Amino acid sequence: MMPEQPPFHIAVRQFGPFESTMAKLWASFCQETGCKLAVEMIPMDLHQLYASLLTDKGLQNGTWDVAHINTDWLPEAASTGALENLTPYIQQNPPADFPAGWSPSLLGMQQVGDAIMGLPFHDGPECLIYRKDLFESQQEQARFQELHGRPLQVPETWDDFQTVARFFQRPADNLFGFVAAGFPDGHNTVFDFCLHLWTRGGQLVDAQGRVRIDSAAATDGLAFYRQLLRDQAAGHPQTMQYESVAAGQAFARGEAAMMVNWFGFAAVCDVDAACPVRGRVDIAPIPHGAGGQSASLNVYWLYAIGSGSRHKAVAYDFLRFATRPENDKFLTLEGGIGCRLSTWHDPEINALVPYYHKLEMLHQQAQSLPPKANWAQIASIIDEVVLQAINTDAPVAKLLAAGQQKINALDHV
Repeated sequence: MMPEQPPFHIAVRQFGPFESTMAKLWASFCQETGCKLAVEMIPMDLHQLYASLLTDKGLQNGTWDVAHINTDWLPEAASTGALENLTPYIQQNPPADFPAGWSPSLLGMQQVGDAIMGLPFHDGPECLIYRKDLFESQQEQARFQELHGRPLQVPETWDDFQTVARFFQRPADNLFGFVAAGFPDGHNTVFDFCLHLWTRGGQLVDAQGRVRIDSAAATDGLAFYRQLLRDQAAGHPQTMQYESVAAGQAFARGEAAMMVNWFGFAAVCDVDAACPVRGRVDIAPIPHGAGGQSASLNVYWLYAIGSGSRHKAVAYDFLRFATRPENDKFLTLEGGIGCRLSTWHDPEINALVPYYHKLEMLHQQAQSLPPKANWAQIASIIDEVVLQAINTDAPVAKLLAAGQQKINALDHV
């Protein structure tokens, strides 16, 4: 008798649409190819996923055959040899329409020298997501005009964002001006810090390639962010308990007029037939501060193969299958965000989600985080600084200077 083959293991980013998509794609992959491997898919939140893939070396030791991996983690994964280089597989048998089928902004981060470390899975830069029914309401328009002497408009500046959020703050109706992802997981608060820095004309990296968080733009941005998250007359009361998925779900339940979050949390409102705000959502560029302009953040998810996988040929076949145009579109219809240009411009998708084509505009404004192998350590220092700012009254400049010293100590090598 042949020894039983170990099951095929997939590490999944925890999110309903991702979990359902992966289960259905595996079933149709097996049906098409005759693959008999049993599969185990484990959904994990960001912290668990990072720990399992990289801290516990799950990609190297064979725990995971295929994994969803965030572009933030790629430099570390590449430098530790955690990922299988897909270049030889692609040269032999490329995915459909590779590379022309994707925007270049979704192919750059996984390219390390000649090695390709993954294929695009899920995308959707950060943007301003808002309830268009509230902004277009004649009643709300008249009320805002009376209160503020100007028309109610989708905010273009951060000050306007706060003014409009206060206007829509109605706890008695379970409606709040904005919801944010303030939960300290080393991601959301760090992304928000970067957005407030960039939209004030600041840069995260200096001319020498070093991460700088103690600039004037960073100080202004963090001071604003602190008072915004603390503003009980503008924000959702659960903001500090919510990470990005939970904040997106609160918005989808109709509990907030606005949020700055990933594009996918807008699209899922229109894809889910049961969503209370379906058909009432739109997106716009992220507001900016004085002297700045709108910016977005380009962080995306990849399908990757663990370097320790015992099923590498099957894993690559599955990646090719999962990234086909029809399956990229299928992910979108399930509530994720497809990565192919064909999906972004698909008539059926744009009929369902009228702002889908705006993804290209967002990508043109999108900035990326610095590709550093120790980014997770730098991010945890920024996270700590932002949380100290939110939870204490210590001067922001002092907190940033102390954080900068810690970053310098990491980078002095």
